[in-house]
Amino acid sequence: MYKTIDIDRINLTLMGVQFTDLKTLESTANAIGSNMFEGFEPTPKGIAIIRDYVIGEITFAEFIKFAKEKAYV
Repeated sequence: MYKTIDIDRINLTLMGVQFTDLKTLESTANAIGSNMFEGFEPTPKGIAIIRDYVIGEITFAEFIKFAKEKAYV
């Protein structure tokens, strides 16, 4: 079953995780939503990691490392 996630476009938050702009918030929300259909269950930690990758604060290698370590839980 598909679960909804809290998206606040006015305060620029996704499950309570702050974003700096609407474009990044929406592209991240779209990517997460697509993956949710495949069984991904987002957490605020996971969203923060995805956001940091999208805005370039972490590399793809770091992103993969976090995924392998299950740092998103």
